[in-house]
Parts: sequence; structure tokens; C-alpha cells
Amino acid sequence: MTLFQRLLVVLIAWLATAGIVPDAMAAEFYTEDLRIPMAEARPQGLEAFLVRPAGTKRYPLALLSHGSPRSFDDRATMSAPKYYGIALEYARRGFAALIVMRRGYGTSPGGRVDSVGGCANAAYLPAAAVAVADLRAAIDAMARRADVTTSGMIAAGHSAGGLATVALTAQAPAGLVAAVSFAGGRGSRDDDDVCNPDGLVQAFATFGKTSRVPMLWVYATNDSYFGPDLARRLHDGFRTGGGNAKFVAAPPYGDDGHYLYSVVGRPQWTPYLDAFLRERSLGHDILSPPDPLPPPSQLNEAARGEFARYLASTMLHKAFAVSPNGGYGWRSGRATADDAQRDSLGACMKWSPACTLYAIDDKLAGAAQRTLTDQSARAR
Repeated sequence: MTLFQRLLVVLIAWLATAGIVPDAMAAEFYTEDLRIPMAEARPQGLEAFLVRPAGTKRYPLALLSHGSPRSFDDRATMSAPKYYGIALEYARRGFAALIVMRRGYGTSPGGRVDSVGGCANAAYLPAAAVAVADLRAAIDAMARRADVTTSGMIAAGHSAGGLATVALTAQAPAGLVAAVSFAGGRGSRDDDDVCNPDGLVQAFATFGKTSRVPMLWVYATNDSYFGPDLARRLHDGFRTGGGNAKFVAAPPYGDDGHYLYSVVGRPQWTPYLDAFLRERSLGHDILSPPDPLPPPSQLNEAARGEFARYLASTMLHKAFAVSPNGGYGWRSGRATADDAQRDSLGACMKWSPACTLYAIDDKLAGAAQRTLTDQSARAR
């Protein structure tokens, strides 16, 4: 068995652990970079990224909310396409998954607009109100699309995005039928050190007074941000106010359970999501991911192994470039498809001056370019 074949076997096995049937006809998915119009974020709008099954129907919205890094400076390194692997899981279940970068994150303007203030007296309700305003702007934008419906939509968030999702249910927009919070909270400045934890509990209790949307809350028992005791306090406060949330104490995950909700952690968290969705007759049969692409014919065995790594990467945007003599270069996790193409060509041209694009994201370059052209035509 060649190196490429061994890597392909590993890739198929990895896909199987995520609940993907490798011999099924793989589904096509549509992706799009967006800017969400919002008066407070003009003229740029909010950065966003959409993933949905290909087709002409309207897919129910899955509104996905990101966390907040402990260091403010790390916010600038965040981007919506980096959540492609997570968003794809919702798209595979029949949703139009939208990850929106709230104000002050990624390229969304806003600075410290969602600050909780000083640690000792951290104020979580005003910060949550900012997040909810951003999420509502995204919902309004999606409601105007021909390929998305906000009827029967769900919301899901991680960490600070979990808090934002819970806050959204307290002012539930029309059409929101279920919500999920993974490791929801805010204010962690170090392991097992949360600013004004009593204030955080009180904020969740306040949300519970008006939240009636069915929710799923998942916390790993080795979460370093919001440990088991605090997680239970947050849930108890929410339930005391009248909130409707099922609590799952997930087994320990890796070195830090706060990152259970990740691409690598999919085999552990997707069963919780699927059970929750099935109970409410939401979502559809799980679709397989995009078809694996054949390797360029001019690659040798070692280079084919590198192409297998490209296929396994769930970091959009990505591109793979190749030269006639078998040279190659690829890059992933770029802000745009154009950036990925430029950087992969640059990497390839270190070995050969005659490089061309072979793949862009999950499509052969020709098909990907046609898709980009079609999107541009629709945008005009």
C-alpha cells in the first residue's frame, strides 16, 4: 500500500468517526462570504460565512455564534470561514448555517463595544444585549434571502457565543424553535477564574425569566473556563427563572473540555446535537461531505500524501496549486478564496515558475472559478 493510499484510508476512517458514510454519494454544498448590513457596523457591515446544501429550496437557518478569546488582541485573528468545519455539520443536517462575527471580532468593526467592564463588577447583561443586536441583524438579513428561511430556525453558540444564544432566546425572534449552548458563559480570565461569577449566574437567571425556547446545554466536566460547579449554578439560575434547558455533563474531553465543540471533537458532541434535533423533528438525514477530489496526476507518492492532507483540512479558504513537473503548494485558513489562491500559487512557485491552480476549497479549480463567477453575477 502506497503512502497516499494509507493516508486516504486514514482520512476515510476519520470521516467515519464523524458519522460520515464514505461509500454514499457525497453531497454538494454551497458556500458564500457575506457582509451583514447593520447601522452600527456601517459601512463594512458584519463579517459572515454561509454554508448550506446545494439546491434551489429554502433551508432553515442555523445561526452560529463564536466565543470570545481571553486576550482582546486575539479577536483580530478570528474569521468566519475558520468555523467552516463546525458550520458544515449543521449544513449536513439540512440547515443553512451562518456564522456571523459579532462587532469587534474578525473584520467586523466595533472595538470593545461588548466589554463587560472591570472584572470585579463585570456587567454581563449590557454585553449580551450588544451580541443579541448583532444576531438579530443577521437574522433580518437572512430573512430577505431566497435560499434561507427563518421559519423553523435554530441557534447555537460556544462559550461567549453560548451566552449570546441564551440571551437571544430571552428575546426570541419569530421562527426560533430551538437553541444549543456549548460551554456557555463569559468572563473567564484564567483557568477556573471567572470575573464576577455571581453576576454571571444572575444574568442567566434574568434570561430564564423570559426564555421559553427549548435549549440544550453541554459542558464537559473538565472545562477550564466554566467548571462543573459554576456550570450547574448557571443552569439552576436559568431554570429557576423559568428557562427550558436540558443540561448535559459531558465526559472529560482532551486536556480542556472547553474545546469539546470543535472539528476534532465532532464524534463526541454531534450525538448530543442529533438527539436534541430528533426530539423536535428538526433537521434531515445527515448528508455526506463534498466528494473527495482525485489527486493531480503529476504528483509523486509523497506529494499525493500532502494532497490528502489538503483534502482533510476543514479550514476555509484553501487552495492547491501544482506545476507540470510535480511541484506543488497549498495554503488553508485564508480570509478569502482569492487570498488562498494567491498564497498557494506563491508557495508552488518557490519550486517552479509554471504553477496553476488545481483545487479551490472543495472543488476543482475550474468548477470553483465558475461558482465564484456565478456568485459575483448574482451579487451585482
